[in-house]
Amino acid sequence: MTAQSERTLVIVKPDGYRRGLTGEVLRRIEAKGYVLAELKVATPDRERLAKHYAEHEGKPFYQPLLEFMSSGPATFAVVEGHRCIEGFRALAGATDPTAALPGTIRGDLGRDWGEKVQANIVHGSDSPESAEREIGIWFA
Repeated sequence: MTAQSERTLVIVKPDGYRRGLTGEVLRRIEAKGYVLAELKVATPDRERLAKHYAEHEGKPFYQPLLEFMSSGPATFAVVEGHRCIEGFRALAGATDPTAALPGTIRGDLGRDWGEKVQANIVHGSDSPESAEREIGIWFA
């Protein structure tokens, strides 16, 4: 990783994994010019999910989010590249798949599951601090 490079955590969530979209998501990341530095498939455990989503504890969507994220395998990737946090979040698109623009991961591949907005294929860290914290949780 160069001095100007940064790292982010990308998760292909259980819905994306179940639908066989991991390869397409990773293809788009690499096509953007980012590097896959680490990669693994695992079923997220509730303990690590609680650490990952700690800032949402107590919110109405917190427990459903933990249930959804622990519902099956997911793909975890450490992605490196210049401005990759901002770049991946633009590539992912809006959180709501119906509102996400065409050309984004969620806009092209996402489905509207009603109240299950968390079933939106991917997660990407929102800041360098979050990225390092999240990478530490999943790649300790």
